[in-house]
Amino acid sequence: MIENEAVLRQKLEYIHNNPVKRGYVELAEHWRYSSAGDYAGKPGLISVFSEW
Repeated sequence: MIENEAVLRQKLEYIHNNPVKRGYVELAEHWRYSSAGDYAGKPGLISVFSEW
C-alpha cells in the first residue's frame, strides 16, 4: 500500500532499478518499458503524470 510520498518514491525506485539489477541495462532510463526516463526528463513510450 502506498501511504505517502516517501513510500511512492521507494516503490518507483525499486521498479525502475529492477532491469539494472538484472543486468539488462546499465541505467534505468535505458529500459524501454520503464517510466524511469520520464522521471529523468526524457520522453518515454507513454506520458507519465508526475505532478502530485
